[in-house]
Amino acid sequence: MGLLTFLFPSSTRAEDAYEAARQRDVVILDVRERHEWKAGHAPGSKNIPLSSLDKRTAELVLTRRYIAVCRSGSRSRRATVQLRRAGFDVVNLKGGMSSWKRARHPHEPRKRRNVGGPGARE
Repeated sequence: MGLLTFLFPSSTRAEDAYEAARQRDVVILDVRERHEWKAGHAPGSKNIPLSSLDKRTAELVLTRRYIAVCRSGSRSRRATVQLRRAGFDVVNLKGGMSSWKRARHPHEPRKRRNVGGPGARE
């Protein structure tokens, strides 16, 4: 792996990541901590925090394609470098979940609105 690839791993935009995930061409790998993932994540994403990625790479399939994501793109960039060194086909989601949400792509869980005000039934 060259120095430039190490410093600036391949990345993709939220629009392209969404389309690839929708077509099931890739797995979205969310490397944020579990509490961050629970607060909101791309549907169908797999959560393996960067802090435990070394110990959990066996959970990944070497023949699958992955898009690594975090909040802003920094941790997922490090995960991308680490996984590419291990032979995985992975790119970084540029801008992370922040860019995913700005593009208005679906995420779970969605905040529920109480339309009728306090005490209203659904």
